[in-house]
Amino acid sequence: MADSKAMLRTRGRKLSMAKLAFGMMQSLDGYVDHMKMGPPDPVLFRYFVDEVAGLSGSIYGRILYELMSYWEEDRPEWDADERDFAKAWRRMPKWVVSRTLKSVGPNATLIEGDLGAAVRELKADLPGEIGVAGPNLASSLTELGLIDEYRLIFRPVVLGDGAPFFAGPRPPLRLVAHDLIGPEAIRLTYVPA
Repeated sequence: MADSKAMLRTRGRKLSMAKLAFGMMQSLDGYVDHMKMGPPDPVLFRYFVDEVAGLSGSIYGRILYELMSYWEEDRPEWDADERDFAKAWRRMPKWVVSRTLKSVGPNATLIEGDLGAAVRELKADLPGEIGVAGPNLASSLTELGLIDEYRLIFRPVVLGDGAPFFAGPRPPLRLVAHDLIGPEAIRLTYVPA
């Protein structure tokens, strides 16, 4: 993490504390299995491109990190938005929480020790917003009281089963915003109550 700290200091001054945000696309019944839901429409996909491009970094659990590693190598069938997403994802610093991985890819750092301490340090040292990727990781960070914002992005699909957005106890939340994203998605933004 030392390299990340050095990159994010300006003339010896510490920058403002980052916000930790957990947001994922999900079905109307609260599951996050994007493979069963199918790809998002172009407007929603562009939302994700812009979201990733605006992050100071993202914290991943092992499973989602390995899935997202798909974006590490260009594919000839990609359109312009997919190439933009890959470029933003590669540029973004990533921290991967895992007890089993021994190494991670480019622009990524492995977090093996105390999750709470590592995330508190990231929040203190980074500006802007850090994304949380994966419901199991989000559950652990929720229990530690570290998530500042939850973004539930609903698509008009009912799955009946899968990985739930809230993998653990549901925290008390307060709605602060709701937005339509394209023709089929709505984002509900909550903060801890």
